[in-house]
Amino acid sequence: MKKILIYRWKAYNYDDVIAAFQKLGFETEIIRQRLDSYDVNEEFAELLRGEIKKDTYDFVFTINYFPVVSDVCQEMGLCYVSYSCDAPLISMYHESVFNDVNRIFLFDADSVGRFRALGVKNVEYLPLGVDYERIDKQLSLPSPYDSQMTELLHNSLTFVGSLYEKNSYDRISRDLPDYLKGYFSCAMQLEASKFGTEHIFDDIMTSDIAEQLMEIFPFSKSDRSFSTLPFVFETTSLGFKTAQIQRKRELIELSKTHSVCAFTESDTEDVFSVKNMGGVDYRVMMPWVFKESAVNLNFTIPNIRTGIPLRVWDVLGAGGFLLTNHQSEMDFIFKEGENIAWFDSEDELLDKASYYMKHEDERQGIAEKGAALVHGGHSFVDRINMLLEKL
Repeated sequence: MKKILIYRWKAYNYDDVIAAFQKLGFETEIIRQRLDSYDVNEEFAELLRGEIKKDTYDFVFTINYFPVVSDVCQEMGLCYVSYSCDAPLISMYHESVFNDVNRIFLFDADSVGRFRALGVKNVEYLPLGVDYERIDKQLSLPSPYDSQMTELLHNSLTFVGSLYEKNSYDRISRDLPDYLKGYFSCAMQLEASKFGTEHIFDDIMTSDIAEQLMEIFPFSKSDRSFSTLPFVFETTSLGFKTAQIQRKRELIELSKTHSVCAFTESDTEDVFSVKNMGGVDYRVMMPWVFKESAVNLNFTIPNIRTGIPLRVWDVLGAGGFLLTNHQSEMDFIFKEGENIAWFDSEDELLDKASYYMKHEDERQGIAEKGAALVHGGHSFVDRINMLLEKL
């Protein structure tokens, strides 16, 4: 039997990807250990070496990329396969990315292009997907919601996700001079208004701005990392803060004329017109939220340049109606107004939200076609099959 060794950490789609490998005939061995550093961790490296020596594996697998795993596999002469669920991956800006044993699969085509331009050979494009069989099984059970909750969802716009109230930009902003605060504030407001149609952060990081940040922003890296301060600041600070600005602003605007439910663990005290439903379990409860809600909302974090985030697949896999910001890669899989609905501006978001809340039959038809499309070739079994073919 084929066998793979999997390092498992906290990622929503790990169970679904592991199940896909098992359905395709792989035996899976799992190791878990918290990594304080993705770069150098000798304790974990020794654990991984010992596990590799115990058995014969076809390859080692992880969700997202870990340099320490790549280096051990290079040392042991064993193929290392990683499949991303986040973008961009700062951990990939590391010398180990050039290791011969790597087979790296990214769901964001823009990221693939960037790494190929750097000379990274073994990087491929592979979209995310969904385990619709698992979701169908969950939705075949009695609904966990009472009639009152079901009625609320049937008449609401629903958002599931973080509002990123804990972000590194807020932690350091008090140390920024007024000029930089204003500069970054304008840039983030502009980026938030683009909804993924344009990305401006690359253009605002001048050498002068980078030099000023060096004196304020805590930035350190290993000798083998080739990430830069502007890139890390764009991703970990500006990207998450922009997502917060965008999500709060649009939820408030929508709640002026509609019932809006937010399933989030974030603090919504300053978004008082939105109903905070608390966090929701990914595997058990979330499919019901997507299925029962009139309109499900998705706002893709600006860090994901072109790719289709996991939330899109989760909503469609549950048979929910989705209204999402437009990502360029959606054009190759979906058809707007037929199996998905998207927007490119705030005005379009507000107009389409109002329209679809009034046209239940139309949104149900779109949701059914979206589910049929996902069932027709976009499961994680389909994705892992594609991965194995590329290997």
